Amino acid sequence: MEFLDRVMGIHEPALRVRNKRLEVLSRNIANVDTPRFKARDIDFKEILGGVKGTEMKATNSRHYPTSVEYKNSGLLYRLPFNASPDGNTVEMSVEQAQFGKAATDYQATLQFLEGRVSGVKKALRAE
Repeated sequence: MEFLDRVMGIHEPALRVRNKRLEVLSRNIANVDTPRFKARDIDFKEILGGVKGTEMKATNSRHYPTSVEYKNSGLLYRLPFNASPDGNTVEMSVEQAQFGKAATDYQATLQFLEGRVSGVKKALRAE
């Protein structure tokens, strides 16, 4: 598995985070008419900041183990531009724009992974 981790690099955990962001944004859009619903978003840099430190190796058996677990959930509340009388902070135009950007970012990460995998395939076929 270490070989696959080196081949995929940061793209595999980034894809998981981008997928989670799409789910959060979808939840916001689905609850646009729910009273007192608070719109959420994910801080992508904060979550992946916990992944970057995974190269650490324990030099003593009493050291805490390192893993690819994230430091925090990275979930944040979105501040609305216009307050809603029912307490809902979802603004459809903002959510749709963020969802479009998140979908594009997800697709770009998939293309990076596809390029990595096709490069490995070519190397294994000796092309």
